[in-house]
Amino acid sequence: MRAVKGDDIRRTFLEFYRERDHKIFPSFSLIPEDPSLLFTVAGMVPFKPYFSGERPVEFLRAASCQKSIRTNDIENVGLTARHQTFFEMLGNFSFGDYFKEDAIRWAWELSTGPFGLDPERIWVSTYEDDDDSVQIWRDVVGVPADRIVRRDADDNFWWMGVAGPGGPCSELFYDRGPKYGDVEGFQDGDRIMEFYNLVFTEFQVDDEGHRIADLPKRNVDTGLGLERLAQILQDVPTAYETDLLRPIVARAEKVTSRRYGENEKADVSLRIIAEHARAGAFLIGDGVIPGNEGRGYVLRRLLRRAVRHARLLGVDRTVMAEMVDAIVETMGEAYPDLAAARAYIEQVVTGEEEGFHQTLRLGMSLLDSEIDTARDAGATRLPGDVAFKLHDTYGFPFELTLEIARDAGLEIDRADFEVLMDEQRARARSDRRAKLDLTDSEALTRVLSESGSSLFTGYERMEQEAKLIGIVRAGEQVPSAGEGDAVEVVLDATPFYPEGGGQVGDHGVIEVDGARLEVVDTQRRLGDLIVHTATVARGEVHAGTPAFARVDPAWRAATERSHSATHIVHATLRQTLGEQSRQAGSLVEPGRLRFDFPYPERVPREVLDEIEATVNRRLLWADPVRAYETTMAEARSRGALMLFEEKYGDFVRIVEIGNYSIELCGGTHVTRTSDVGVVKILGEASIGSNLRRIEALTGAAAIEDFRNARAVLDRIAALLKTSPEDAPGRIERLLADLKAAEQQIKKAQSAGQKEEAAELASKAERIGTTSFVAGEVPGRAVGELQKLAVAVRDAIGAPAAVVLGSAADGRAGIVAAVDKGTATSGTKAAALIAQAAKAIGGGAGGRDDVATGGGKNVDGLAEALRLARAAAEELFR
Repeated sequence: MRAVKGDDIRRTFLEFYRERDHKIFPSFSLIPEDPSLLFTVAGMVPFKPYFSGERPVEFLRAASCQKSIRTNDIENVGLTARHQTFFEMLGNFSFGDYFKEDAIRWAWELSTGPFGLDPERIWVSTYEDDDDSVQIWRDVVGVPADRIVRRDADDNFWWMGVAGPGGPCSELFYDRGPKYGDVEGFQDGDRIMEFYNLVFTEFQVDDEGHRIADLPKRNVDTGLGLERLAQILQDVPTAYETDLLRPIVARAEKVTSRRYGENEKADVSLRIIAEHARAGAFLIGDGVIPGNEGRGYVLRRLLRRAVRHARLLGVDRTVMAEMVDAIVETMGEAYPDLAAARAYIEQVVTGEEEGFHQTLRLGMSLLDSEIDTARDAGATRLPGDVAFKLHDTYGFPFELTLEIARDAGLEIDRADFEVLMDEQRARARSDRRAKLDLTDSEALTRVLSESGSSLFTGYERMEQEAKLIGIVRAGEQVPSAGEGDAVEVVLDATPFYPEGGGQVGDHGVIEVDGARLEVVDTQRRLGDLIVHTATVARGEVHAGTPAFARVDPAWRAATERSHSATHIVHATLRQTLGEQSRQAGSLVEPGRLRFDFPYPERVPREVLDEIEATVNRRLLWADPVRAYETTMAEARSRGALMLFEEKYGDFVRIVEIGNYSIELCGGTHVTRTSDVGVVKILGEASIGSNLRRIEALTGAAAIEDFRNARAVLDRIAALLKTSPEDAPGRIERLLADLKAAEQQIKKAQSAGQKEEAAELASKAERIGTTSFVAGEVPGRAVGELQKLAVAVRDAIGAPAAVVLGSAADGRAGIVAAVDKGTATSGTKAAALIAQAAKAIGGGAGGRDDVATGGGKNVDGLAEALRLARAAAEELFR
């Protein structure tokens, strides 16, 4: 068996299956399309829609090397050499095409052929009832019966944990030899190591995993761990010694000045730094940003665990960007997208690392104190409120607190912590409800139960004949409402768009039998109830009567312009700043939009201008804007952008703008991009760690902003007596002239101050060995007075002491300056004016060599100077 590099293993596997008519796929994102999963956890995840029949199969065979993340054992990564969060999974798949015999035969041929594994050292396992696989291994492949192991369902039967497809597994193991353990027979472990798993989905199973029927089409789903096979082929103890991870560990050695293999405790930290940095780099490259929920929380936990272990090894600077360099150098050829995102990833990890250093500094003192207190009391547990305070006040992830406590030999009361977290969530929910003008009251619940949900017709029309099915006033369901009443009304059908997807609710009017309701907001409540917030502007309205609803066309049109503009801004941001700049929040309202997106630094004004220009050029193309419903499978196949935090049904609504943008969206839009008119980006700002916000005007509001800006420019040009085009140059020349004039004034002031200082210095008297000057200088602020006092002191030369006083703007000021030698010998400047400052109604303070004082008693200035001279007599005689 020869040593084979990780890149060679990857290429060899894919080429082997390419030759056997498999369609080769590049790795899919770590963020899966499947909303039930946080991450892509296996090679088969991107192919689930094909296995399930949700998406039509355009190929019968596929193979890939899929980057994957599993985070259920984060706390064990580093502590053992076998655990990893990030790994690469090689896989070959059959969708109703070949089955057990070909899958088994090819797995054997690949393992013993191109990979050169010794067939005498390969063991295979099968499900205990899978006689077909046993027969193929024994009679077709030729594996001796004593190296075929039948195992039960816990080990060798795959199913999803719920009713659905399932089937037996067959695994290949390799005996690595006695240096990895002394075992007899088959034992799954460090010596006899599993490296290739073949799953044969052929049954429909129930919730308990029991076979209930044969599937109409039988599939093959396999997984070969790249790091695991590299470990075998390179004959190294763990994956951390393979060429896939060793260069990254080496960089961890470099940034921490430690050597791997010399100290097990340090080795744990080095493994954590290398492994978590690699996982974090790939997650950020696929668009995840550190945060407090979901994927962002997992990423933050990984990065912070790595940073903490760097600090445990004595590192007190940012090092994660250096780790990213090593990761890209090691894996950038196989994953070009990672290499392309290097600068972005480095920015994100550095920002997170800097923030966490501050968090650690603030939180560790509290945690250390609590640990010491617990130890002194002989306790074995920290109360949960400690972990809660660290989480709530300092942003410590609970798992980090738990890990630090365990290092100190203590446990955390997790149940206590969870109770406090639940109470906090309940308070937050209560606060949110309290802030809402509308609440899901019992009255609306009764409306829904009595009359059913509302039908939204606003995609097709702006006016709708309807029936008024519910009126709520002051939280109570009422049969009628009179003029001036503020109410919530519900129609059985309405063209009013209820707020959602960032788009604000429609405004307009509802006419009911001569009465008129003015609608100022529309919300979707209790799932499918559309509630109009309105005031009875005229007459009296009664539940159960016919109504005519009419959306304000200007409001809707201006909102649609903003919504379509938002999609174009989104597409342009991703095109300009990178695919990571996905929507993280938005607000769409008439004439204005707000768009939040992940990005690690300020977007320069010139880049914003480029984005604005690209958006407006795209508007001029007059691309058609199409909205249509389709299946989720079709939306995915068309590449529609979707928010991974959202839950979508089997049918979804797509908004497609030419060939420039395609997103899942439930909002209303213009017909062509030219209907938007124009977009004006006002600016961008940070709204949190690695999150930016762009605000922009659209349509008439943007035109008005441009018009106002032009009016201001014309006014400036008129004042400068030049053209608008020449105004910037004229202002630059004026500013240059102003700066030159200011410098001349400063020179003149400096020369005048030197003359004044010299004149005052000439009046110095000797008190002991010290030259002393005291005098009043009219009309000087304390800052100017201080500069003059220092200039007088320097003009005299050491040893010297100067006290100057002045009155300006109704206040008196006094300044003392002594040379460094005088201050060092024990006579501080403040001692000269401590009593003097009281005479003007204030106190004195400052540096050893310069002190100032001030107060409102201008009339006391002469007395203050007399007291200062008396102090000098006492100090220097």
